[in-house]
Amino acid sequence: MNEDAFWQLIEDCRPTEPDPDAEVLAATLTERLAHSPLSLVIGFAEQLSWALYRLDRKEYGNDLSGDAFLYTRAAVVAAGRTAFDGVLQDPAAFTPYAIDLIWAEPLLYTPYRAYERITGEEWGRGSV
Repeated sequence: MNEDAFWQLIEDCRPTEPDPDAEVLAATLTERLAHSPLSLVIGFAEQLSWALYRLDRKEYGNDLSGDAFLYTRAAVVAAGRTAFDGVLQDPAAFTPYAIDLIWAEPLLYTPYRAYERITGEEWGRGSV
């Protein structure tokens, strides 16, 4: 999965109603990925890791615990490509996610759940 396909999948699965913890997004993504080839699940996991890594910058998470920083970065990804690109261009755009503790922890488990549904086994991958 390339970066454009990753962001298109996020956009296609984002609900129209508010989804503050990305639970609906994660469930929809899991369902979609669980009916896809395993290579797509792996590609999604790799793109998600890359997006989270790109947001792993000191100026974003100074005042957040490790878990809070990860979940907040996931929320930026869940908000879509425009929000993600905006945060990369202007670190101040990350502030509302951090101050309001907007988290998207369920998004982190999406590839694991899809993998398990496809294979019937837990994914032995270290982390997303």
